[in-house]
Formats: sequence, C-alpha cells, structure tokens
Amino acid sequence: MQFRDIGNSGISASAVGLGTWTIGGGTWWGETDDQESVRTIHAALEAGVNLIDTAPLYGWGRSEEVVGKAIKGRRDKVVLSTKCGLWQYDDRGSFFFELEGIKVTKCLRPETIKQEIEMSLKRLETDYIDIYHTHWQAMEPDKTPIAETMECLLKLKEEGKIRSIAVSNCDTNQMDEYLEKGRIDANQPHYSMLFRDIESEILPYCVKNNISILAYSPLEHGLLTGKITMETKLGEDEFRSGTPWYKPENRKRVIDMLNGWKDLTEKYSCSMSQLVIAWTINRPGLTHVLCGARHPGQAADNAKAGGMILSADDTIRMNNDIDGLGVPL
Repeated sequence: MQFRDIGNSGISASAVGLGTWTIGGGTWWGETDDQESVRTIHAALEAGVNLIDTAPLYGWGRSEEVVGKAIKGRRDKVVLSTKCGLWQYDDRGSFFFELEGIKVTKCLRPETIKQEIEMSLKRLETDYIDIYHTHWQAMEPDKTPIAETMECLLKLKEEGKIRSIAVSNCDTNQMDEYLEKGRIDANQPHYSMLFRDIESEILPYCVKNNISILAYSPLEHGLLTGKITMETKLGEDEFRSGTPWYKPENRKRVIDMLNGWKDLTEKYSCSMSQLVIAWTINRPGLTHVLCGARHPGQAADNAKAGGMILSADDTIRMNNDIDGLGVPL
C-alpha cells in the first residue's frame, strides 16, 4: 500500500481509502447488514487501508455508527474522515433534496456545524476527527459566507475536535475564499475514468496549493468493476439507475472497453477493479481514492490496488481507450 500526505496536515493516509456511503443502506443502496459492514471495515484495515470516509448523510447517521463500532479499539490506526453541511434536522439552510420524508438542506452556519460535529463524534465514538469536510457548499438563499464557516472550523481545530479542514464538491473560487482565512488540506470531488471534469481546473489548483484530492466514486458505483453486465438489473429507486453511464447504450460501451483490458488483468494478475483503481491513483496530482465495499472480499480486493504500478505503455493505452469513449449519449 502506498501512503500519501494529506496536504500540510502531517497526516499520512493510504492511497486507497474505504468509502462507506453504501453501508448506510436505505433507499439509495438497499438493505445492508451492519455486522457484515463491520467485517468489511476490518478487512480493509487488515489489508493496509487506514483511511475511512463517512458522513452524517449516509443512512441518516447509520454509516457513522457502524464505522464507530468497527474502529473501537483501533482508533489510533485509523485516519477518520467525515463531513458537515448537509442538514436534516430543521429548516435552516437552503433546500437541496428530500428523501424518505426527510428534507435535506445545504447549511454551513457555525451553529449547525457545532451541532453536527458533536453528533458525529458521538456516533463515531471518538473525541476527534482527522479530516473534516464541508460536504456541499452553502448556496442562496441561506448562503453562509465562507469566512464565517472557516472561522468555525478553525475554532474546532484549535479545540482539538478536528485535525485538518477539508472541502468537498468545491470549486476553485470557493477554495480561494477558504484559503484567504486559513488552511485547507484536502478536497473530495467526484472523479473516475468516466468522470474527469476536475482535470481542467480543480486538479491543477489543488496541486499548486498542496491540497490533497480524495476522489469519490472511482469505480462509478460498480460499473468499472467488470462485474456489471447488460443483464444486471437495478431497482427503480436505486441511485445508480439515474446515472447516464448506466443507461444501456452507454453501459455497453463501457463494458466493451473493460473487456478489451482482460489481457492487462492477466499481465498484472489483478481484478478489473484493481486495474481501474491503480490507473486512478496514479493520475498526476490525484492522491487518494475512496472505494466503496459491501463485503470483506471487496474491501480486500480494492486495497491490493494500492501497491500496483502500471507501465507507461499500458497507461497510455488505457488513456487512449478512455478518451475514445467520449461523453455519455
């Protein structure tokens, strides 16, 4: 496993991290077994992963609670990442979406952040968070100035409740405002070989400012694992059903591309997931990837990619194939 610094924080985290959105279950991801989820987290840790990412939104707190149970007695071995800013308890903030009868707003008011950190610490059964992200950025009509949000986060850092300040789903102009008031050490954007929008502005900006990239959804919710076929059925309410690359005409193009790399999986004695993760963590400027897993075998499989290095020729070949896909139809 490769280990890489989180910005200037002094924290070293595994290049492959465990993302825990799916273990929150619910409408987005269906039924999950908490005991199996704990075993999955343990398998990741035993395979060399120390970075675990969660959020209050995942299963309305369930993901944080499961992570808290799993890392009990192992807290000093874990780089724990969670978030604030998606508020679900009253009408404060700007409306974002509604699910399962719960209204979620984007809210980065200092008073709600202070409430969120205490709830997260309780669910995670810890007294500090290593990396604390603003999950989504505030927007009108209840748009808290970034300076006020940052002042609150800096206070939490002074109090020892968080070790580093990070952002997620944040553009360069917003990061400029954060950096005017203090230090941010990481940005968590969506990135995969099918979704490379950050390469134009955000990735170069983060390289210039030594801000680590913790990419979420690098396997595009399973599509890039090689296990999804044209016959794979998705529930109507399942999160993946509404994503463009899962549409039949686009899915076929991706599956055909992956099938063309079977000789590479043989060459590197790896799974398709490992090949894709290895390509991703070796993108220039990209430091960490957050891979979801439902079962111990998946977590262990993903972790092995953290030590893989692809040859220059194979990387160029994959780049050309990916470029050939273009955009989803």
